[in-house]
Amino acid sequence: MASNTSKTARASVRAGQAGQGGALSVLGEFKYLIPLNGGKHAYVRNLTNGKTAHLRTDSEAFVEEIRVLAAAGHAAKIRAEINNLNTTHPGDGWDATEKRLVEAGVFEG
Repeated sequence: MASNTSKTARASVRAGQAGQGGALSVLGEFKYLIPLNGGKHAYVRNLTNGKTAHLRTDSEAFVEEIRVLAAAGHAAKIRAEINNLNTTHPGDGWDATEKRLVEAGVFEG
C-alpha cells in the first residue's frame, strides 16, 4: 500500500499532533497566559497577531498586551484564566496582577 504523501509531510503532521496534549490547550480551550517564575513572568499568547510575548506581570508591556486582547473581545476569558491561576497558585500574586489590570481599566469596555 503506497502513500501519496511525502515522508516530510507525514513527519510534520505527526509533530503537530504531538503538541496537542500540552498545557496550552485544554479541551479545545485556548490558554492566553502561561505562568512562569512563580507568577513574576508569563508568556502571553496573542490570537490577534499570532505571537507569544514573554513579559513581567508587573510591567506596563504586560498591561498593554492584555489590553489589546481585551479590546479584541477576550476580556472575560482572560479574567477567568487569571482567577483560575490565582486559585491553583495562590501564592504567586495573580490576585495582585488582576487588581493592577482592573485599576488600569483593561477589562472595561
